Order: sequence, then C-alpha cells, then structure tokens
Amino acid sequence: MFTSSPTSDDEGLPEGMADSAQSPAGAAHHAEAAASAAGVRVQEVGDPRRLRAVAGMFAEVWASPPGQDPLAGDVLRAIAHSGGAVHVAYGGSGLAGATAAVFGPPGSRGVYSLIAAAPYADRGVGFALKLAQRAWALRHGATSIAWTFDPLVRRNARFNLVKLGAVAREYLPDFYGPLDDGVNTGDETDRLTAQWSLTGVRTAEAARARQVTVEGPDLEAVAVDPASGPDGRPFLARGDGSVWCRIPEDIVAVRRADPALAALWRTAVREALVPALADGLTATAMSRDGWYHLTPEEIQ
Repeated sequence: MFTSSPTSDDEGLPEGMADSAQSPAGAAHHAEAAASAAGVRVQEVGDPRRLRAVAGMFAEVWASPPGQDPLAGDVLRAIAHSGGAVHVAYGGSGLAGATAAVFGPPGSRGVYSLIAAAPYADRGVGFALKLAQRAWALRHGATSIAWTFDPLVRRNARFNLVKLGAVAREYLPDFYGPLDDGVNTGDETDRLTAQWSLTGVRTAEAARARQVTVEGPDLEAVAVDPASGPDGRPFLARGDGSVWCRIPEDIVAVRRADPALAALWRTAVREALVPALADGLTATAMSRDGWYHLTPEEIQ
C-alpha cells in the first residue's frame, strides 16, 4: 500500500499554482527544486560537441562496444533539431546524466522518451532529469510521456512506478531483439511500457517529492501460487482482484553470474505479467523487497 507525507517543496509558488498538476510553471518549479537537491543544473542541449559527450556517456553506462553507441551524437543532434529535446544534467565534476525525447503521433499529445541514464545511481539526478523533461513536455502541450524498461530491473521499476508515479499496462516480449552490450547481452529484451500522465495525481505527488512507502504482500493473507520462483521462494500471489509478482534483487548480477538462472527469471516473470496485464490489470507499484503490484484500476 502507499503512504505519503507532505513536504515544503511548493514554497515560493504563487497561491494555487502548487495545486495545479497541469501548470507548466509549477512543473518547472519542481524540476528546479529536484535539480538543486541533486546538486546539478539541467539544460536542453543542441550543440554537436556537447551531444557527442552525451553519446559517450550513454555508451559508457551501457558498456557498448566501440561504434555501437545506444544513441550516437548525430542522432541526438537530429532529435534536438526536429523539435524533440535532449536534457543534460551537469554537476561539479561535469556531465552527470542525460535524457532524450521526441513527440509521438500527431494529435496524441504524447512524448516518447528514448533514453535516460546517469552514471551514478541514487543521487537524485535521474529524478531531476525526468522532472525537467516533464516541464518541457507540458510547456509544449503534451499530457503524457511513455518509455520502456526491463521488467526484471528492480531499481528501474521502483523509480518509474513509485518515484515518478508512472504505471505500466503493456508487456513487450523481446522488444529490441538481441542486443550486444554490457547490460543486455545474452538475454531476451522484454520490456514494460511506462506510461506517465503528466497531469495526474500520482505524478503531482511525485513531483512534490512526497515520501512514498510501498509494502509487499502479506503472504499469510493472499493466495500464493504453488509454483516457486527460480530462487525457490514464493514469487506470485493473488488477492482482492490484484496480482503480486516478485523479481530478483539484481538481475544484471544474476545474468553475469548465472545466465541460465537469469533466463528462468525472464520466463517466469513474463508468464506471470503477460496474462495479468491482458486481463486488464495495471502495474502501479514496486515494493522495496521486489514485488510488483498489479491492480484492477489505475490510480490517476
């Protein structure tokens, strides 16, 4: 379940603006507060030389072979020139993270985030970048942002569903096909699609840096699936019309140490999430101990 407590992040906003989830000015305020808390400044970048450095950072994060950058500098330049945006975070020691986005189909009022990365996790840089992206999207008339993420990567699931307040209702098996990098090599590239309502209550609460606690299921009070997870522990449960599904603590480490075990996790989680989402459930949370919570109704 979710519990939250208010913060003073709305100080300095004109009366009423803090309560407007649709306010570009309010979104910009929260983005600036997040950047300040992370000790970075976030800028839109279009200069080719600076974008080449961003491309190099992406390649470093994904441990990509030479010449196989996740997004090359010329592609990032084209994104910025075409009306998309490359947001870059700079800290005291230089480049601290970046994200790139383009607009979706005409009339959709949607933005698609292509990539986001920060070399060092848990410093608030990713949060600052996403809030800057949100402020930019709102300023240009968008109402949602979508992106994909690996359903087995626990820290990303928590960041997307809890820290940002996004939801997921689409599972894409082997979305990219084989990838030869230091993160995905040897595994199928299944992805969940994160859907981030820029004007919803969940997002507004997240932008205000509300403290959110997500608890896993009480295994004594739910129906636990008799089939154990690949690690021999319960990993699937049902109760009150919802589904709980547990993922490993660090799938990247598992993939490196035991690719066969990682493949078992991939299959088990796919077989749990695909039918649950097909039945109309929505992934709305990820607990600290690694349980997805899929609920019958999306919390706006």
